[in-house]
Parts: sequence; structure tokens; C-alpha cells
Amino acid sequence: MKILIAPDKFKDSLTAKEVCDALTRGIRKTNSEVTISCKPLADGGDGSLEVLSHYVELETIPCTVHDPLFRPIATNYKIADQTAYIEMAAASGLVLLKEAERNPLFTTSIGTGELIRDALQKGATSIYLFIGGSATNDGGIGIAHALGYRFYDSQDQLLSPIGRSLNLIHRIDNSQLLFDVEKVQLQVICDVNNPFFGKNGAAYVYAPQKGATAEQVPYLDMGLRNLAQQLVYHRLPPIGLLAGAGAAGGIGGGAVAFLNAELVSGMDTFIQITQLEAAIKACDVLITGEGKLDEQSMQGKVVSGVCQLAEKYKIPVIAVCGDATISSSDTLKIRRIYTILERCKSLKEAMENAESILEEIGSSMNLY
Repeated sequence: MKILIAPDKFKDSLTAKEVCDALTRGIRKTNSEVTISCKPLADGGDGSLEVLSHYVELETIPCTVHDPLFRPIATNYKIADQTAYIEMAAASGLVLLKEAERNPLFTTSIGTGELIRDALQKGATSIYLFIGGSATNDGGIGIAHALGYRFYDSQDQLLSPIGRSLNLIHRIDNSQLLFDVEKVQLQVICDVNNPFFGKNGAAYVYAPQKGATAEQVPYLDMGLRNLAQQLVYHRLPPIGLLAGAGAAGGIGGGAVAFLNAELVSGMDTFIQITQLEAAIKACDVLITGEGKLDEQSMQGKVVSGVCQLAEKYKIPVIAVCGDATISSSDTLKIRRIYTILERCKSLKEAMENAESILEEIGSSMNLY
């Protein structure tokens, strides 16, 4: 029997590779005759570069940039040949802020723009930007500022590239750009289809997770509406109705407008890079999983992507997760679901013992 293990990370607990390793050890305890192959996966969020490094030989480039509150931090990105791989979370991520510091009125994506600028200065002609885990709702003006754009209010005063400034933008100056949009291929890796603004847009759906209060959310949404209008007025690409424009606080749309970027599915990108389809086609049983299996799992996440490929080739799927709120008979057509939480008395216990419990699950798993 050929078993393929292809999970996402278990957020705040285990990396995708650690999940693979724990399950492999467990399965081998009771099924020594099986052949096991592993493909750790990601969907474009934070941790994507760690997964990518399993498949592509990458050079780490250290870089000092500004964090979401304009403080200098040492971080890095990856490069291979003339292609740079950048994680927004490394420069503009929510994990860089204490809980009390989280407020998307005052955070900026400028550090991510500085990483892009450094990569361009080092000769990169192609950039993959992974935008999960952001702390911002600035519509991409922070990134744009780092690359030469400037934003002014109605009194022609220069604006700081933060969320609060979006409502005040009256003039966009692109006369001093530090790059040629025609000579750079930028792909933004995202896994959501939210529009730039509106009830399903960046501010209403994601800003509260980044510290915005109920009063601040409508203000941020109005700011994104204003930015979209100003883009049209200044003859930059319109993004108001673009699916995915609301990703990462509007970075999806901002990157399209300011950098001529293309929005691409994170899962589709990793399917291509990892040659996942061929591996699934060749296996007898597929084991996948993530930290929590829920309704969001069906919206372009890792589990959804691998289940669709498994269904294409009629390969049975087993899911192993931290917790699950959907059943095996739902849309994903999973044969069995094993969870860590069902073997623990509390979430804390499950988080602290995830690796050993995964190994136990692997050893007791019904593969047939």
C-alpha cells in the first residue's frame, strides 16, 4: 500500500513537516509494510516559505525593514535565480505586534514594500508575495510608499501610509517610482475572494481580527472606498469589484493597482510547485489535515485542494486535525476524521501534546 501524507501546518502547534513526521512514525509502528511519502503543504499564508524550502533550493536574504508600527526589525526573504519569495508576515505580520499594539488605523505594510524593493535592487525580475497573516488594513499604500508612490490630502500634505490615511487621500503621485512595472512579474498568493470594500470586504471581514473596534471598521471601509475611487481618478487599474482585492487588508487590490500584480490561488501554486497531483494519482490512500477542519476549510484551503484532487482519481481520504466541526460525509468526501482534541481534556493539553498524540493516531489509524 502506498500512503501519501499531505497536510497543512497545525497553527501555533506544529509545522506541516512535523505533522508528516509524527504520522509517519506512528503508522510505521503498526504498518511496517506500507510505503509512505510526504508532501508538507501550505496555502499561501504565513509559514509558506518554510514549506516551499522543501521543494525549491532557496537562498535566505537578510534585510532590515520597518515593522507595522514603523520600528526597524531584522527579517529576511528567499531568492532563487531571479525569483524572490516574500512573506508579508515577516515584515508586516500580526505576530510582530503585542495584542495591545494591534490597531489597523495605525499599522502599515511599508516593511513588505521594503522587502520587495530590496529584491528588485538585487536583480529579481519575478516575485511571489505570500500575504497571509497581515497586521494591516492600508490597501497596499504602505507597500506602494516604499516603492516610490506618495499620497497627499486635499491640502497637499504628505500622508503617512497607514489605514487612517485612506479616507484623506486626494492625490496620488507616481512620478518617482523606484521600479518599472513592465519589467517585474509579481504574483500575489492569496486564498480568499473578498472584494476591496463592502460588507464582505477587507475591513468588515478581517479588520476586527487585527484589533479594529466596531466603530473603526466602517471608517476603514470608507477609506478603502475612497482609495478605489482615487485609483480610477488617477487612471490606475480599477479594483473595486475584483475578487481577492480585499485579501490582507486590501493588499490584494493594492498590489494589482500599484504594482501590476496578478492574484493567484495559494493552493493552486503549491499544487504546481510540489507536483501534488501526480503524487495523489500514484497513491492508494491520502492522509491530509490542518489545525481545525471547519467550513473555512472548503474555501481554497489545503484540505479542500487535496480532497478535490483525490476525488478526481477516486483516492480515499483520511483527515487528521486538531479539531473538526464538519463531518466526514460533508462536501469534502473524507472517509474518516481523527482529531487530537477528542483524545484530550482541554485545548491546552491538545496543543502541548499534539506531536505525541498524532503519533498515537498514526499507530491506531484504520487505513483500509
